[in-house]
Amino acid sequence: MNITTAMDEAEVLRVELEVLRREHRDLDEAIQALEAEGSRDVLTIRRKKKEKLVLKDRIRLIEDRLLPDIIA
Repeated sequence: MNITTAMDEAEVLRVELEVLRREHRDLDEAIQALEAEGSRDVLTIRRKKKEKLVLKDRIRLIEDRLLPDIIA
């Protein structure tokens, strides 16, 4: 493996974290837009909220890997 071209694990996690955060924000905006327009499509809103929670969990896992708790 070429060290100069390979991203280390932390870099990969940071990139993935940023992508997940962007997706989370996009979902939040979509949910707000649906609710603001008075959408009657409750199922779609629920699905988006559930997807947002899944993203939040994935974000938290990656953050924990990047910044592990140190018990002193």
